[in-house]
Amino acid sequence: MTLVLGGLGCALLSTPGSAAAEAVEVDLDYVCTNGVARTPVNLEVTLTLQTALTVGQPLDIRWGIKYKDQSRFLSPGLFKAGARVSATGVVGIGGLWSGELKSLGSQEQTQLPDGDQLTLPALISGAVTTTAPGVIEIKPRRLLIDFTPPPSEALFNDDDPAVSYSAEWTDSNDRDLNFHDVGRDVHATEANFAEAYFKFTGTGVDFITEQDSRAGKVQFTIDGRPGIPATADASKNPDGSHAGVANQGNYTLWGMRGLPYGPHELKVAKLDDKWAMVDAFRVVTEELADPPKQFRATCEPVLKPTAIRVVVGSPTQSPGQSPSSNPTGEPSSNPSGDPSSNPSGSVTSPLPGSPSATPSKSSGVTGGGSSPTPSDSKLTSVVILGSPTPTITTTITLPASTPTSPQVKVTPKGGAQTGEAPETSRASAAVLIGSGGAMVFGGVFSGVVLLRRRAAHANDRSRTV
Repeated sequence: MTLVLGGLGCALLSTPGSAAAEAVEVDLDYVCTNGVARTPVNLEVTLTLQTALTVGQPLDIRWGIKYKDQSRFLSPGLFKAGARVSATGVVGIGGLWSGELKSLGSQEQTQLPDGDQLTLPALISGAVTTTAPGVIEIKPRRLLIDFTPPPSEALFNDDDPAVSYSAEWTDSNDRDLNFHDVGRDVHATEANFAEAYFKFTGTGVDFITEQDSRAGKVQFTIDGRPGIPATADASKNPDGSHAGVANQGNYTLWGMRGLPYGPHELKVAKLDDKWAMVDAFRVVTEELADPPKQFRATCEPVLKPTAIRVVVGSPTQSPGQSPSSNPTGEPSSNPSGDPSSNPSGSVTSPLPGSPSATPSKSSGVTGGGSSPTPSDSKLTSVVILGSPTPTITTTITLPASTPTSPQVKVTPKGGAQTGEAPETSRASAAVLIGSGGAMVFGGVFSGVVLLRRRAAHANDRSRTV
């Protein structure tokens, strides 16, 4: 099932759980400025991703990009085929992970005149493998559009508008074909400290002149700093030996590479009394590892994007089912429900006999007053400690068993509420019997004596009367 939603609102978006993976599409409007966006450029973006996954499946976020109206990104110059437009879509990730996920894509360009329309990559994507069950919240953020020029070389003649001279230079045209000068012309001077300036854009530049034994030394400065090397002499060979030639045009006397891509200015100054010539300049753009920052356009959502909820289930759980370490819904790792009670985010095993280690109820218990049936419970939880890759820990909770018999017999036999007779002793029984007999005999003897006394008293009274 696929859901298509507009880019309005800021509510959390979630889809009903099901056994099959579900995809959601969100349409968003972006506006882009700076870089290749000479004026604001409006884009229509469609984000596509699955909202129900199983651990091990990739979270793949795809961006569909196209122009929304007549506004366009424009080429920043004249380039041969091979330039590249790249797009980077960024989404924020919360919940199970914390950070950003980037989706990348690029589109190679045909030959581009200055100001020509750039072709966008139709689709960019980025994916990361899920490693633990949980809930991930996705919120679209910025979109970056970059332009990378192709590797190239370009030759600029001595009379190109990019070259300027001080007053001491002379323009010499229609030179002998045997000199092999570029364009059959040069600028020449014999004045000390005469200067020529060349403005270019690239990562390297060459100075082309005539090699001649009568030529002198010149000095090079780029963007106000000494070139590497700082000087060169057209009367010598590369090994430093004297050059026994004359008027050998189209000769590369000096060059420099490794400049940051962008605009630069080269200054050439004559240092001695010999003459100097400017035949041409060669501009080089090397292979660029990163797009030049001056061409980057930054795009932001026009309206606040909707957050998208992605549920990652365990392998034994259907993708749409919300992952839970306690199917009964009773919290075990944090009974109070207060997140601050466990600041580190880790779940620890409760000690046996502690108040939190309570026996779990059997699913077969239906009566309200029934005693709980002891059983082992197993809690699986996700631990996030500031790392974008979650880890899984398993905690075993041992519930207290219902006591059925005392571990220590505290009450001796014959005690209260036991129903057991005390142990008897023969000696004590004999003593008891003897004592009882003595008491009976004493009672009978005392009674006989008492009767005899009463009879005697009665006889005395009869005699007296």
